[in-house]
Amino acid sequence: MPDGHRLAGVAAVAVLVVLAATACGGSKKNAAPKVDAHGCVVMSAPSPSTRSEKKPTAKLDPAKTYDVVFQTNCGSFTVKLDVRDSPNTTASFANLVRKHFFDGTIFHRIALNFVIQGGDPTQRGDGGPGYTTVDTPPLATKYTRGVVAMAKTQTQAPGTSGSQFFVVTAANAGLPAQYALLGRVVEGLAVVDRIGKLGDANEQPTETVEIEHATLTTTSAK
Repeated sequence: MPDGHRLAGVAAVAVLVVLAATACGGSKKNAAPKVDAHGCVVMSAPSPSTRSEKKPTAKLDPAKTYDVVFQTNCGSFTVKLDVRDSPNTTASFANLVRKHFFDGTIFHRIALNFVIQGGDPTQRGDGGPGYTTVDTPPLATKYTRGVVAMAKTQTQAPGTSGSQFFVVTAANAGLPAQYALLGRVVEGLAVVDRIGKLGDANEQPTETVEIEHATLTTTSAK
């Protein structure tokens, strides 16, 4: 009987040691993420990838409101889509959001006091979804702070877009009315401003800013 008690005691000690080791490992694994001076979670850049989707044919309902919430490692911001001025662009963008096209992509261009640009899974600035749409913006369009529009090459027609978009951080970017309107930031403009400070003189990001997840929400007209 004494021997049995001694073995049981040894077993109990062993169990306690295992539990203690597990607890230590768990606390290390669940340690709080490191946040930098700008309020962004420090992270490594995601791997570049090539993604493609089929061009959607259905348009969004202009009687409804469509918002895209971009969750980044620097915080989140919300863009209200401009369905009226850009029916093709917004339908395409909403479809890409539903397909998680933007998840795990970065803002590959950050031009100080101008724009932040993302939406390219290749991270090079020349990628897209494999198709384009066209919505020529109104001639009176002004690209002011918080306006979100679609990027295009110099050789593409006005209003052409793929998946790359930019958010204006300047009071007025002074751009000609050639870029399809996606919408406007309605929440989280301070987060956009935070991201807009993370670029160098060559418009390259000084740290990784990742779109961790983009979500589309729809509100019916009352």
